[in-house]
Amino acid sequence: MGGGGTLVDGFRRLFHRRTASGSGSNSNQSSNAGEEASSDIEIVEDPDLVGLRAIRVPKRKMPLPVESHKKNSVEMEFFTEYGEASQYQIQEVIGKGSYGVVAAAVDTRTGERVAIKKINDVFEHVSDATRILREIKLLRLLRHPDIVEIKHIMLPPSRREFQDIYVVFELMESDLHQVIRANDDLTPEHYQFFLYQLLRALKYIHAANVFHRDLKPKNILANSDCKLKICDFGLARASFNDAPSAIFWTDYVATRWYRAPELCGSFFSKYTPAIDIWSIGCIFAELLTGRPLFPGKNVVHQLDIITDLLGTPSSETLSRIRNEKARRYLSCMRKKHPVPFSQKFRNADPLALRLLERLLAFDPKDRPSAEEALADPYFSSLANVEREPSRHPISKLEFEFERRKLAKDDVRELIYREILEYHPQMLQEYMKGGEQISFLYPRCRLAFFFFLP
Repeated sequence: MGGGGTLVDGFRRLFHRRTASGSGSNSNQSSNAGEEASSDIEIVEDPDLVGLRAIRVPKRKMPLPVESHKKNSVEMEFFTEYGEASQYQIQEVIGKGSYGVVAAAVDTRTGERVAIKKINDVFEHVSDATRILREIKLLRLLRHPDIVEIKHIMLPPSRREFQDIYVVFELMESDLHQVIRANDDLTPEHYQFFLYQLLRALKYIHAANVFHRDLKPKNILANSDCKLKICDFGLARASFNDAPSAIFWTDYVATRWYRAPELCGSFFSKYTPAIDIWSIGCIFAELLTGRPLFPGKNVVHQLDIITDLLGTPSSETLSRIRNEKARRYLSCMRKKHPVPFSQKFRNADPLALRLLERLLAFDPKDRPSAEEALADPYFSSLANVEREPSRHPISKLEFEFERRKLAKDDVRELIYREILEYHPQMLQEYMKGGEQISFLYPRCRLAFFFFLP
């Protein structure tokens, strides 16, 4: 691809291996966070990250700048009674939703710009609180340059009564949905580098035995220097061989347009990381055309437009579908022949289309793993195993809570325990605690304790 050499030259310095003498902690706030994650990878700041033209990154639609004379009142309203609030200066609100508010802020101790997510009334519903627990735990364990980083979580004023959580993230400028809408002049090199980053993140996530389950452009953050980071792990799950599949997938509600066909029809009793690979294929196709590839109006329409492009599935694939209704529907569908991708995606790089066909295979067993996709000829100018870190699977003990029916106070205690990962000294005191409870944590390989306030 044209410009590939420049891309590699700019990208080459992104990683280096830590040596025994140079492996210090990044900060006292996160020295314990992510201990189980792959700790031999360190990001090297490089102003010339890639030799690509900067992309346009429109701001998210929510924000209105906070006028200087109103900042104090906005900060007071945003932070309520949290003592660590004095460390941050709120600049603007950059997002609002059912979860709460996200604000851009400056860390006054370091001068760094950050995003602070205030999650309101966390424990109103135990299911929502459990989802938040799962997300902050996964983001602590999955520390990788292509995954958004939690830099800090503020300590609540009351361990047993707190209702809100303040999570401090690295600040990104926009998301891929906005980038696609604002840039109609992306180059083949942009497409290649974007896909490379997403697959590299997935290689790491899947090596941990985690499925993201909700990959879409809005869940991929973007900067003008072409850096992408996967975010929003609220629907993600760590998969263990003995996990009951029915329970594992009961709450699967991800966006239909990026949902693998086996999830549209509940085809199989056991799902694989190939569900995320399909989503990445849909996102890549959207990059190439500027439009969603499969904008289905409902599940049936979704399967119709998928088969309009890919053709009806083979008899072998149909025979392996366990859901009788889905098998009957697809078997009775009129015969459709696949549309050549060169016809659907005119002027696209033939190597890109060959890889896209693999990512969008109807049968999940025909899709490549993220690691296999990174070895595709399309990435011949980029691929380097040393830049594509892997990791060990996440310990089952980290997600022991998934097997229990949790009460509100149980989830509160578990979230508080996660917050202490960003407060090492208090964590040490907590671990010396008093009254034992029954949730296990791998770091100590024994039950952790309360100490009574």
